[in-house]
This record gives sequence, structure tokens and C-alpha cells, in this order.
Amino acid sequence: MDLVNPPEIGPRLQKYRKELKLTLADLAALSGVSRSMLSEIERGNANPTYGTLWHLTRALKIDLNRLVSGASEERGPPSIDLQPENLTPTIRSADGTCTLQILSPANMVSLIEWYLLTFETEGKLVSDPHGAGTVEHLHCTKGEIVVWSADNTMSVRAGETARYAADVPHSLTSVGPVGARAFLVVASADIGPGLPRAR
Repeated sequence: MDLVNPPEIGPRLQKYRKELKLTLADLAALSGVSRSMLSEIERGNANPTYGTLWHLTRALKIDLNRLVSGASEERGPPSIDLQPENLTPTIRSADGTCTLQILSPANMVSLIEWYLLTFETEGKLVSDPHGAGTVEHLHCTKGEIVVWSADNTMSVRAGETARYAADVPHSLTSVGPVGARAFLVVASADIGPGLPRAR
């Protein structure tokens, strides 16, 4: 899932890296993200994926929200952790026609991620295969979305939920006169059995 790089991410990434006195090569070794990709991200020329940002925040020992939105971690943990709308990380698909609000906590990204998706009219979200056994659960709340997973296609309307393999190329496309809206949960194979595979 390629993400449009918000302009602030590059300078923030460079700031945190320099605070730790890390070179690009150092951060590349710690994060597994190539030096050339790090350089492109810091200059605002690359479209990092959520997974790439996750690896960088783990290497820098900072929260994902802090890198994406600049949210501070300098507050005691409340009994109920409220995420204000203005601090909810928001990213866009590579072509800019789908907005993704990241609702899942960063410490669960290896198991499960969930998003609120808002599509423009005829907006599209195209994804490369995720890890083996990954399943996506899409609940449409407005409009209509065509789900394509490998060679399978299904239309999902408001109030309906589709579950489909996400370890293959897949996409979501808003169809109809209005842009669609949906909740998307991406679950890895580690949290339970996946879907039966088509033969």
C-alpha cells in the first residue's frame, strides 16, 4: 500500500535521526530500509509504505504518530486513551483518490491494522500482496466499492462486509455517483485462520 509522503515526515525523520547521531547508513542498518530510500524520504521524494514507516519508528524508538503527525509522547497514560481527530495519522493513496485514517495502534501493526477509508468518486486503492495468509475485512458504510482480489471481483454496498485474500494483488474501487466510505481491517495469518483458497 503506497502512501503519499506528507511533507513534514522528511524533516521529522532527519531531526530524529540526527538527535540520535545516526548517519543514513546507521539508520539503514537498524531499520532494514535502504540508505537510498531513506535519503529520498528525508528529501520528500519517496512514497513510503506504512510498513516502511513502522520499521523506521522501531529503529528510532519513537511512536508512529510522532513521526506521521508530530504528536508528542510527553503525557502520562490516561485510563482511557483518546486519540483526537487532529492527531489521528491520515495518509493518502499513491494517486490521491483515497484517504486512509490509521485507527490501529502502532504496536499492533505486525498482527492487525485498521483504517477508515474515504474515497473520492471513482477513487481507487491498489495494494501489492501482503504477507502469506493475510486477510482483509472491508465494511462499507457509504456508497459502493468493487473489491478485486487476484482473479475474483465482488461489489460491496453500504452495510455489507467482504473478506478476501490480501496476500495476492488486490484493489478497492469506489463506483457509483458518490465517493464511498468504509472501515478496513488487515489481519495477518498470526491472529487466526485465513480464508479457504480458491482452486
